[in-house]
Amino acid sequence: MPTKSDFQNRLAELQARHRALIERPNRPTERDNGIYRRWTNPILTADHTPLFWRYDLDFKSNPFLMERIGVNAAFNSGAIYRDGKYLLVVRVEGVDRKSFFAVADSANGVDNFSFWDYPVQLPQTGDPDTNVYDMRLTQHEDGWIYGLFCTERKDKTQPNDASAATAQCGIVRTHDLKTWERLPDLVTRSGQQRNVVVHPEFVDGKYALYTRPQDGFISVGSGGGIGWGLAGDMTRARVDEEIIVDQKVYHTIKEVKNGQGPAPLKTERGWLHLAHGVRNTAAGLRYVLYMFMTALDRPWAITHAPGGHFIAPEGEERVGDVSNVTFSNGWIVNGKNEVFIYYASSDTRLHVATSSIERLVDYVTNTPPDPLTSADCVKQRSALIAKNLALPGRGAP
Repeated sequence: MPTKSDFQNRLAELQARHRALIERPNRPTERDNGIYRRWTNPILTADHTPLFWRYDLDFKSNPFLMERIGVNAAFNSGAIYRDGKYLLVVRVEGVDRKSFFAVADSANGVDNFSFWDYPVQLPQTGDPDTNVYDMRLTQHEDGWIYGLFCTERKDKTQPNDASAATAQCGIVRTHDLKTWERLPDLVTRSGQQRNVVVHPEFVDGKYALYTRPQDGFISVGSGGGIGWGLAGDMTRARVDEEIIVDQKVYHTIKEVKNGQGPAPLKTERGWLHLAHGVRNTAAGLRYVLYMFMTALDRPWAITHAPGGHFIAPEGEERVGDVSNVTFSNGWIVNGKNEVFIYYASSDTRLHVATSSIERLVDYVTNTPPDPLTSADCVKQRSALIAKNLALPGRGAP
């Protein structure tokens, strides 16, 4: 049996490794596409979670200092900037497959993220959640911070299928990310809902929501796309009419399904949106991020839509529990108009990429749209080539 000295030595080693991981400085990668910069290290992983979440630190009950309640992943995070801190509401998944929410903060937004002592104690409705994940945070003009997330429950209409589930939009609100008020789930006419986000401002005196109606738990069915609807009251949120504002398109990055990421960012030119698109490949589904802009006075009306993906999984990001995935439900713009894009890779770890409002507006408004056919893509690229070759010194100053 281990001695108490053995226990203390092992604990000291675990604490030193954990502290070194938390305090490891991050740096931008060398690759620079002019739009954003990825940062080298993941900002949160399962190993970043506190040791006292995973280990029983009592020698008497755990002399071998074993992990008692393991953590599998830390990813898909909502984000908000408050009091000079970058705050993330992270999806943490235990080795038991259950996800929960936990808050982590950082002074600079790119490293030294530290989890708060306790996970979020999420209040329950009369129909308890089996699993919860992917919270979008919106600081609304009504003064509340709303958190909209996916609540998963067993599909009771299929009692003999242990994998049959339903997805709906759960809603909470808070002022401080510490005390959370649970509101009734969103009611819509769609069978199931995912990726629902509250718009930051009232529209026609009502709460506006971006939705993603779907027929089944995984498949969106014949419809799908990013929807838009209005609700008169968030304490009993109900959308009676959804219109699709950004639909799936054949042979594009969003031919299988797509969904809103975080709440849009307001700029002088329009609302900046970050979304995910999914297509099928021989290796399975591929999730990427893309952007578009909507009109300031009509946040449902798309004015600009750059072709292709904005961020896709690269290198080690391509491998994880669900490989070949990038996903984002949180970004932050600080007082300097710097934008911090928090994206997860392969349902395993959380990363950050940084840009600015100016760069993202330029990217969205000046990048050409997807021409939708190979022949037209060649024409589009050839026009760029011809323009560049005609420049004196081919673009040199």
